[in-house]
Amino acid sequence: MTAAVQRDGDAQRALLAGDRDAARRAFADAAELYRQSWEVAPRTAYGRLVGMLKSSTLAGGGSSEAEYVLAALPDADPQSATASYARALAALIMGLDEDAQVWAVRMSAGGDAFVRTAEAIAALAGHAGPRFEAALEGIVRDFERRAEHLTGVAIADTALMLEVLAARRGVAVAIESPVLPALR
Repeated sequence: MTAAVQRDGDAQRALLAGDRDAARRAFADAAELYRQSWEVAPRTAYGRLVGMLKSSTLAGGGSSEAEYVLAALPDADPQSATASYARALAALIMGLDEDAQVWAVRMSAGGDAFVRTAEAIAALAGHAGPRFEAALEGIVRDFERRAEHLTGVAIADTALMLEVLAARRGVAVAIESPVLPALR
């Protein structure tokens, strides 16, 4: 897990420095490390799957990882906000919009950050562009206020990942922030 977070940080620093190719390679490495970590972790370590999905999406992929997550979580605790987040995100990546909306509702029980992200996932799955942009704005502003970030890098990785997924669906957003660099 530590290696995955470190590699994610490397990717984020490369992205902020404008080296998109190095960032994509490092995100792909991080995704693989998150997966390896999940495979040896307790079955409730759902955050590793969320990390894998974020990193793989930011690396330019995500589909095979989303399939993996959906196959790995058929019996996951439906009350776990983190398991619901992994499922919602995987469903969104796979284009299973109704499932993404169901899991987004369930992940909302996890607190403020989960509520903001769930709203963005549900809006994107519901093809509600303005609602998605408003939710994404809330996520970005939250990251701007944070004093600490998991990787030690001040970057709105959740918003960035959602922005990538939105672009794949033809949804353009125009949020500017020092914590939201361009991936393209």
